[in-house]
Amino acid sequence: MKTLTASACIVLIATISAPGIAASKHDGHGAMAPGMKMQGQAPTEVKMVEGLVKKVDKSAGKVTLAHGPLPNLGMDFSMTMVFRVKDTAWLEQMKTGDKIRFLADNVNGAITVVKFEPTK
Repeated sequence: MKTLTASACIVLIATISAPGIAASKHDGHGAMAPGMKMQGQAPTEVKMVEGLVKKVDKSAGKVTLAHGPLPNLGMDFSMTMVFRVKDTAWLEQMKTGDKIRFLADNVNGAITVVKFEPTK
């Protein structure tokens, strides 16, 4: 009985500690010098998207835009939606029917226009 208990303890200890030992031997793997990129890694640069201003709601600090895909937000198709804006002064520069280029991101749980420029 003592042999069976001792064997079970050894197996249990080996099972618990082996992953920890293996993980500790790999610390630093994947760490890269500043400025280096992994081969095959997708670029992190997000491109501005074209949009059409459908409505400006200055009192709410929001703009409704018809826009193309927003891949950085997992939106892979065109749609019309309401956005908050990072700077409410931008709403003074927008009017219904304007074409713009913009970047949107999730800011504190709200999809927000974080950069914009008018287009012709």
